[in-house]
Amino acid sequence: MSFFQADQLSINFGGIKAVDGVTFAVDKGTVFTIIGPNGAGKTTIFNLVSRIYEPSGGRLVFEGNDITNVAPHRIAALGIARTFQNIELFEHATLLQNLLLARHAHKQSNIFSELLFLPSVRRMEVEHREAVEKVIDFLDLQQYRDSLIVNLPYGVRKVTELARALCTDPKLLLLDEPSSGLNVEETEDMAFWIQDIRNLLGITVLMVEHDMKLVSAVSDRVLALNYGRPLAQGSPQEVQSHPEVVRAYLGG
Repeated sequence: MSFFQADQLSINFGGIKAVDGVTFAVDKGTVFTIIGPNGAGKTTIFNLVSRIYEPSGGRLVFEGNDITNVAPHRIAALGIARTFQNIELFEHATLLQNLLLARHAHKQSNIFSELLFLPSVRRMEVEHREAVEKVIDFLDLQQYRDSLIVNLPYGVRKVTELARALCTDPKLLLLDEPSSGLNVEETEDMAFWIQDIRNLLGITVLMVEHDMKLVSAVSDRVLALNYGRPLAQGSPQEVQSHPEVVRAYLGG
């Protein structure tokens, strides 16, 4: 069985089928990318996986378990983390504070033990700090550790959001348009980070992306959508050269 699977996934908004019978499987330790024009249903699929939306049909399976009806607040604890196309950070907190907040999914203490600051709480705080510092080192964010998010360049904020997702110790990382708003050099850096996340950290990546150069550089398999329905699935080269994909949005 695949590491993650969407089976006949569908959602309707009124009379509009935003996602219509989409099926795909993601193998462990790979990068699987969903591409398509605006309105194709890419981010809607992410919202279904994140449990922000309730599917009208189909199911989601993660590590052999049906998560179709899992509560949204339990998704991170299962090992699924997500970034957003529009950066969602606490702007008037520091980079370090934003990353420490991401460790909330691993919180095991109660309010009484925290008020008393018991040894178990102190050990947990040290563990959280060590985990965050490892991510900061991994993504070369040391110089920005104590900077307020509001004062950081856009490209650094983008990497910070990636760092926050990694701080939850995900098994499956959802990247929603990771190159959005980045220049060419920053996009190349993002490609290296994604490859390292897969190759060095062993994290499986499910990505939505429009930059075809980035898609080709990091993806093992690609799914092309249009109007909520699958057009083609395969290697980046196979999908980009597929006649239906070319006609739909690659200018053919």
